[in-house]
Amino acid sequence: MTKALKYERINVGDAMPTFTSDPITRTHLVRYAGASGDFNPLHHDETFVRMFGMPRVIAHGMFVMGIVGQAVTDWVDDKNLRKFGVRFSGMTEPMDLDDPNSRDRATIVVTGTVVEKFEADGEKRMRCDIQAADKLGGVKLTGSFVAALS
Repeated sequence: MTKALKYERINVGDAMPTFTSDPITRTHLVRYAGASGDFNPLHHDETFVRMFGMPRVIAHGMFVMGIVGQAVTDWVDDKNLRKFGVRFSGMTEPMDLDDPNSRDRATIVVTGTVVEKFEADGEKRMRCDIQAADKLGGVKLTGSFVAALS
């Protein structure tokens, strides 16, 4: 549950709480495709992805961004979020029960650091740089968010 973050208690250099997702599975991809309407075969069709030399399907980038959004709003109340943007930098494969490393490749770890405190539009705000990577260190996205503080 989020709580009101106090401007006076947040400092540049503070880390946001680390967030670790459950491993992404094919079921997650199917559910996300249904919810988003994104049925691109890159996310569900093994034959299709192998034509491009990929070993397996990949997660939707926006699904991974959603995991990051959950990490952010677990720390900052969503009503205080003023800006949220990311740049995708790596593909995420779902967990494969035949591959012992796939659990770590399919688990997303979100970290962030406060990089600025400022006032805008009559509000006290912070900007935080964020990153999502798998447990093996493969970066999936980087970005930032701005939030109003009390």
